[in-house]
Amino acid sequence: MATIFDVAKYILKNLEETTNGKLHKLCYYSQAWTLAWGEPALFDEDFQAWSGGPVCPELYSENEDRFTLKYDDLQIGDETVLSEDEIENIDIVLEDYGDIEPYYLFERSINEDPWKIARNGLHYEAPSETIITKESMKEYYGGFVDV
Repeated sequence: MATIFDVAKYILKNLEETTNGKLHKLCYYSQAWTLAWGEPALFDEDFQAWSGGPVCPELYSENEDRFTLKYDDLQIGDETVLSEDEIENIDIVLEDYGDIEPYYLFERSINEDPWKIARNGLHYEAPSETIITKESMKEYYGGFVDV
């Protein structure tokens, strides 16, 4: 199974540069839509419902000192381990979400049920380490998939 770092490397390879926060959201949506389409999770790592939206602590700890990131800035990960199906799923997410400005991607993610459910009524600025479950992602985004 791939890791979030493999997915992040693939995303960074396809974007000239992006913000740290946007990278998390693109990894999050890649995972969420893959689950919604009835496929296995892309990676095991979880997202937490931080005040900044969905964030993967492991990915954050690798580049917390950077606001923007390029491919070579992420020292962990190997995009070549991704299968053709996984790449296709990530490409769909990049096509749909890749051009969205970071702030609007943040706004979108915190107004969707998986983040809100994990926050459980916390003020949006309050800290939280609550996991956004893969099941809640699959259920919510799967509701938008035509079967």
